[in-house]
Order: sequence, then structure tokens, then C-alpha cells
Amino acid sequence: MPSMPIKRTKKTEETSYEPVIEPEFGDEPIQSVEEDTVTFKRSHFYSVLTVLAFAAGVLLGYVVWGMELAEAAAVAPQTAAQAGGPVVDAPVPTSEPEYIRYDVESEDSYAIGPNDAPITIIEFSDYQCPYCRRWHQQVYEPLLAAYPGKIRLVYRHLPLTSIHPDAFPAAEAAMCAGEQNAYWQYHEKLFSSEVLGDEVYKQYAQELGLDMTVFETCIADHKYRQAIQADSDFAVNLGVRSTPTFFVNGLAIVGAQPLEVFKQVIDKELAGEIPQ
Repeated sequence: MPSMPIKRTKKTEETSYEPVIEPEFGDEPIQSVEEDTVTFKRSHFYSVLTVLAFAAGVLLGYVVWGMELAEAAAVAPQTAAQAGGPVVDAPVPTSEPEYIRYDVESEDSYAIGPNDAPITIIEFSDYQCPYCRRWHQQVYEPLLAAYPGKIRLVYRHLPLTSIHPDAFPAAEAAMCAGEQNAYWQYHEKLFSSEVLGDEVYKQYAQELGLDMTVFETCIADHKYRQAIQADSDFAVNLGVRSTPTFFVNGLAIVGAQPLEVFKQVIDKELAGEIPQ
């Protein structure tokens, strides 16, 4: 993968607080695997919240906070207060977007597409997240088809274990299938169904003709637990708050956004119109 100037050097402060209920453009706010609170770099994504609203006549920046941002701006403070969490100021549209490229690692993760593709999209996702499944079913293939040979898609795990009990085991199953060169086929099956669980994981492995003894031993030994947890920890420390979250050459797009949102960012990036 070609190196990209996506370093961000501004120091941020860390703040710990109770999760905030977000509007339905992505999955629930992240909670840690074993605690009810989450620590993340608040200034990372709050700085992004000041980007342009997605409205007619206004150019969308590289980050979008929801399919209905106007509604989110009105609802978020109210829902946060009702949930007992802190009230977050609504996003304020600005005329000059601030472009921030996050330094997101992609090594040792499963990827599809050319290593030298000009666009690298790193997806933090959850196999039990309905919004992640919707994006995969509606946007994933059309997006790759729109830019043949120009996109490298990297998948990184972010199972929201406090609300999705099957997410972490599903990620483990996918990694175990990857041992037998069937990661992406298994990945497709997981996102094709609303039902997950041990029997489903075995069924998918059998359908793909995997060695069941090797597969089941891999799952029983939790061979990839540490790797999946490392992905999750990295995302939280970076400031990711919900799934799915994407980084297009380091530029953040949050939520199950439609194809046109990705195309706007990618087209500007390919044209060299976004500062490095």
C-alpha cells in the first residue's frame, strides 16, 4: 500500500463519560468490552462535526455524520439528556471545511483490491450491526464497481459487545475461516444473514467446504481474540464512536452513508482537490 500523508499531530485530551444515544445513522455508541464507560479522544470527531451540512447547494466535506444530519442536530442533545449522558452541541455548518487525515493502520488486516490502489478505504465494522449489514448489501459492490482497480478496501473489527453479543464470536469465526483462505467468502455469509450464533458459524463453514476440525479448534481456542480486541482498542483510541465508520485515505466518513457520499469524497481525492 502506498504511503499517504495522513498524520495528525495536534495533541488531544482524553475524556471519559457515559455513552450518548446517537441518531440512527450508524450503530449504537461504542462501549468497552468489559465496562460501561468509554474513553476516547473527544476532540478528534468533535472537530469533524463542524463540517458542512449535507444539503442542496452546499458542498459536502469529507465527513458526514448521518443520512439525516439536520434531524440529528435537533435530536441528539435531547436524546442524550434523556439517556443520562452529556448533552453534545449540535453540529454547526461552516463555509470552510477543515480536512483532517487520520493515521489509520491497515497492516495485518484482510483487504480486497490492488495494493497500489490510489484509494484505500478502511472500514471499522461489526457483523451484528444492522447498519453495517445494510451498507454492505447496498453500497459495497456498487462502490467497487464504480472505481475498478482504484479502491483497496480493508476490513477491521469493531464488535460492540455490550449491545451485540454475537459480534465478537462472528469476528472470530471469520478469522478462523481466513486460515483456510475463505475469509471474504465467510465475510459475505455473515453479512447476508440477520441471525448469528454457533450453529450458523458451523453451517457457513460446512457450506464453504472448510476442514471442520481445524475450524472448530480455532474457535474453541479463541485464537484470534487478541487480534480482534486490538482492532477494537485502536478504533476507540482513535476516536471512533459508532459502526460502521470508514476512513478514505484517512478522511472519516461515519455511518451507513449512500454511494453518492463516498463518490463525492473519492472523486475530489482522485482529482487532488483535498489538501494532503
